Amino acid sequence: MDRDLASLAARLLAVPPSCGPVRLIAVDGHAGSGKSTFAERLAGALGGVPVVHTDDLATHEELFAWSARFDAQILAPLSRGETAHYGVYDWVRGEFTEERALAPEPLVLVEGVGAGRRALRPFLACLLWMELTSEHSWERGQLRDGPGLSAFWSGWIPAERAHFAADPSRPYADFLVQQGQMGYEVVVGPSAAP
Repeated sequence: MDRDLASLAARLLAVPPSCGPVRLIAVDGHAGSGKSTFAERLAGALGGVPVVHTDDLATHEELFAWSARFDAQILAPLSRGETAHYGVYDWVRGEFTEERALAPEPLVLVEGVGAGRRALRPFLACLLWMELTSEHSWERGQLRDGPGLSAFWSGWIPAERAHFAADPSRPYADFLVQQGQMGYEVVVGPSAAP
């Protein structure tokens, strides 16, 4: 494990709970910026904590309008110290096809575009932002997904632009995360600036 990741994990374990007994940590950034990969690596550095993917809560019709679902299915039970149960959207079938349980662990990661949104910030112990430009992120995402999802990306890019124009996350980030050749570099984010 790289030194910055180990240091970040130690810092996150020391922050006070933010959602009932849970330290809720958000990993936000543009589509294709490496959020999922980073969240999985960070979860491992934290001893295998659970990761909630906002892609499980979003739908084709509601790419960014999942705040109410997140609040009712995840925030409300966790804030009471209860196990949350949330629906998982199947992007191929276009419907919620399963339910996942999420225990009120001491630390839970939430990753996805918009995870640091205004509606969630009061419940977050820490907001991490993947520091990669939108253009580079989208290029990586489209290469990853291949030509079969080009129509999806044609709709996604303007929707993401509109979301972050109305509800930006980066200015509220506690830490900025940049992927390098030898691991991740973590620096203090804009919210901690004087």
